[in-house]
Amino acid sequence: MSTELQTILQNNPAVIQTGLDEDTLAVAGGASSGSKRISIRGKVFRKIVGGKEVAVVEDNYMDVIIVKMAHNASRTFYAQSYKEGETVSPTCWSGDSRVPDPEVPEPQSSACDSCKFSVKGSGMGGTGSACRLNWRLAVVLPNDPGGDVMQLVLPATSAFGKEDNSRWPFRPYVQMLANNNVSAGRVVTRMQFDAKSSTPKLLFKPIAAVDAGIMETLQHQAKSQPAEQAVKLTVYQQDTSETKEVEVKTAEPVQVAEPSLQDPKAEAEEANDVTDILNKWSTKD
Repeated sequence: MSTELQTILQNNPAVIQTGLDEDTLAVAGGASSGSKRISIRGKVFRKIVGGKEVAVVEDNYMDVIIVKMAHNASRTFYAQSYKEGETVSPTCWSGDSRVPDPEVPEPQSSACDSCKFSVKGSGMGGTGSACRLNWRLAVVLPNDPGGDVMQLVLPATSAFGKEDNSRWPFRPYVQMLANNNVSAGRVVTRMQFDAKSSTPKLLFKPIAAVDAGIMETLQHQAKSQPAEQAVKLTVYQQDTSETKEVEVKTAEPVQVAEPSLQDPKAEAEEANDVTDILNKWSTKD
């Protein structure tokens, strides 16, 4: 941060925003240095801020409150292999997992369900599908409902499947709640790694009701820009004519074998220091 900007912020604290406008996000590269998400890489819950890991949950479970969900899964297909630390542009993508988005320069098919890359077995080594299916959520911690809104991107194995000992993959979990007339944001949800899976796979179950006293806070969080950004599919398409990147966003839909498309050199700037974050994450209800 420059000395001049530091002085401006000290004298005018109202300048700092909890969310950036779309123009600033677009020119800055689509994600601010303060963007926050939860990674499940290596079967460990990790908090990532601006591309940097700042906290880890040692337990194999994590409790959250879902404040916003993409209405559909999304799809991304990468023709070239992912290399760590390298920004890779997808060849084709879909915000609703039904048809390629209009911005896709070379759609691989007119519809996702008829695309050869969405077929099981088309992935590397003949497993899974080459076109990856993900579901995006925005969550907060139960002990800090007014705090950070974090993005969680679920791979297909965590989003679809069958019940396992009163635990469900994400979509069947939400369907189970709906069948009992319960909205997903009205319960505290426990996310737990499936010990039987060799890759990071989450199962979900409700463990408590959300206190009615914080519902107004959660509703505000659901309408916040971080929550809106968390559930949108954002990809980066290389403009080869001018050798620059342009941002493409879906209107709505919604890694984890994530490739992270964020700049690994981005610096995380938080209202609280890393010690406060670690203390917050280590607090158990």
